Amino acid sequence: MSLVQALRHVSLIVADLPRARGFYEGILDLIPNPSRPEMSFTGVWYDIGDTQIHLMCLPNPEQGLTRPAHGGRDRHAAFTVTDVALLASRLDAAGIHYTMSQSGRAALFCRDPDDNALEFVA
Repeated sequence: MSLVQALRHVSLIVADLPRARGFYEGILDLIPNPSRPEMSFTGVWYDIGDTQIHLMCLPNPEQGLTRPAHGGRDRHAAFTVTDVALLASRLDAAGIHYTMSQSGRAALFCRDPDDNALEFVA
Protein backbone atom coordinates (compact mmCIF):
# COMPACT_ATOMS: atom_id res chain seq x y z
CA MET A 1 0.00 0.00 0.00
CA SER A 2 1.28 3.45 -0.91
CA LEU A 3 2.20 5.88 1.83
CA VAL A 4 0.30 8.61 -0.07
CA GLN A 5 -3.43 7.92 0.02
CA ALA A 6 -5.17 10.88 -1.63
CA LEU A 7 -4.73 14.38 -2.99
CA ARG A 8 -6.06 16.80 -0.36
CA HIS A 9 -5.80 20.14 -2.18
CA VAL A 10 -4.14 22.08 -4.95
CA SER A 11 -2.96 25.62 -4.14
CA LEU A 12 -2.84 28.21 -6.90
CA ILE A 13 -1.42 31.71 -6.69
CA VAL A 14 -3.63 34.50 -8.03
CA ALA A 15 -2.99 38.24 -8.35
CA ASP A 16 -6.58 39.49 -8.43
CA LEU A 17 -8.96 37.45 -6.27
CA PRO A 18 -12.23 38.87 -7.66
CA ARG A 19 -11.05 38.17 -11.23
CA ALA A 20 -9.99 34.63 -10.28
CA ARG A 21 -13.30 34.02 -8.52
CA GLY A 22 -15.09 35.09 -11.69
CA PHE A 23 -13.37 32.24 -13.50
CA TYR A 24 -13.66 29.54 -10.85
CA GLU A 25 -17.20 30.41 -9.81
CA GLY A 26 -18.57 31.84 -13.06
CA ILE A 27 -17.08 29.42 -15.60
CA LEU A 28 -16.54 26.30 -13.47
CA ASP A 29 -19.57 26.68 -11.14
CA LEU A 30 -17.48 26.13 -7.99
CA ILE A 31 -18.89 27.25 -4.65
CA PRO A 32 -16.65 28.82 -1.99
CA ASN A 33 -16.12 26.85 1.21
CA PRO A 34 -17.02 29.22 4.08
CA SER A 35 -14.77 27.41 6.57
CA ARG A 36 -11.53 28.98 5.28
CA PRO A 37 -9.90 30.55 8.34
CA GLU A 38 -8.55 34.09 8.44
CA MET A 39 -4.98 34.13 7.16
CA SER A 40 -2.33 36.74 6.48
CA PHE A 41 -3.44 36.84 2.81
CA THR A 42 -6.79 36.77 1.06
CA GLY A 43 -8.00 33.67 -0.69
CA VAL A 44 -10.83 31.23 -1.17
CA TRP A 45 -11.25 27.47 -0.93
CA TYR A 46 -13.42 25.34 -3.20
CA ASP A 47 -14.49 21.77 -2.42
CA ILE A 48 -14.41 19.21 -5.22
CA GLY A 49 -15.40 15.91 -3.65
CA ASP A 50 -12.75 15.11 -1.05
CA THR A 51 -10.27 17.51 -2.68
CA GLN A 52 -10.04 21.28 -2.62
CA ILE A 53 -8.64 24.11 -4.70
CA HIS A 54 -7.04 26.83 -2.58
CA LEU A 55 -6.67 30.20 -4.31
CA MET A 56 -4.02 32.32 -2.59
CA CYS A 57 -3.74 36.00 -3.40
CA LEU A 58 0.04 36.39 -3.08
CA PRO A 59 2.92 37.72 -5.18
CA ASN A 60 3.78 35.18 -7.87
CA PRO A 61 7.46 34.18 -7.73
CA GLU A 62 7.21 32.95 -11.33
CA GLN A 63 5.73 36.12 -12.83
CA GLY A 64 7.19 36.85 -16.23
CA LEU A 65 8.13 33.26 -17.08
CA THR A 66 7.10 32.05 -20.52
CA ARG A 67 4.59 29.20 -20.17
CA PRO A 68 4.05 26.54 -22.86
CA ALA A 69 1.09 27.19 -25.16
CA HIS A 70 -0.41 23.77 -24.35
CA GLY A 71 -1.13 23.39 -20.63
CA GLY A 72 -0.40 19.67 -20.83
CA ARG A 73 3.25 20.57 -21.31
CA ASP A 74 3.31 22.61 -18.08
CA ARG A 75 2.62 21.93 -14.42
CA HIS A 76 -1.11 21.54 -14.15
CA ALA A 77 -3.93 20.21 -12.02
CA ALA A 78 -6.40 17.80 -13.63
CA PHE A 79 -10.10 17.62 -12.78
CA THR A 80 -12.94 15.37 -13.86
CA VAL A 81 -15.91 17.17 -15.43
CA THR A 82 -19.32 15.93 -16.47
CA ASP A 83 -19.20 17.47 -19.95
CA VAL A 84 -16.07 18.66 -21.77
CA ALA A 85 -18.14 20.11 -24.64
CA LEU A 86 -20.18 22.23 -22.22
CA LEU A 87 -17.01 23.53 -20.62
CA ALA A 88 -15.56 24.30 -24.05
CA SER A 89 -18.66 26.29 -24.97
CA ARG A 90 -18.38 28.30 -21.73
CA LEU A 91 -14.71 28.99 -22.40
CA ASP A 92 -15.55 30.03 -25.99
CA ALA A 93 -18.28 32.39 -24.74
CA ALA A 94 -15.83 33.95 -22.26
CA GLY A 95 -13.07 34.27 -24.88
CA ILE A 96 -10.76 31.93 -22.95
CA HIS A 97 -8.26 30.01 -25.07
CA TYR A 98 -7.97 26.25 -24.61
CA THR A 99 -6.42 23.30 -26.36
CA MET A 100 -7.70 19.76 -26.65
CA SER A 101 -5.68 16.86 -25.33
CA GLN A 102 -2.99 15.83 -27.79
CA SER A 103 -3.51 12.18 -26.79
CA GLY A 104 -7.00 12.11 -28.33
CA ARG A 105 -8.73 11.77 -24.94
CA ALA A 106 -11.88 13.75 -24.19
CA ALA A 107 -9.92 16.38 -22.30
CA LEU A 108 -9.08 20.04 -22.65
CA PHE A 109 -6.47 22.33 -21.17
CA CYS A 110 -6.85 26.00 -20.37
CA ARG A 111 -5.28 28.60 -18.15
CA ASP A 112 -7.00 30.60 -15.46
CA PRO A 113 -6.63 34.40 -15.47
CA ASP A 114 -3.30 34.02 -13.61
CA ASP A 115 -1.81 31.57 -16.12
CA ASN A 116 -2.27 28.47 -13.94
CA ALA A 117 -2.68 25.46 -16.26
CA LEU A 118 -5.75 23.30 -15.72
CA GLU A 119 -6.84 20.04 -17.35
CA PHE A 120 -10.46 18.92 -17.53
CA VAL A 121 -11.24 15.29 -18.38
CA ALA A 122 -14.61 13.67 -19.03
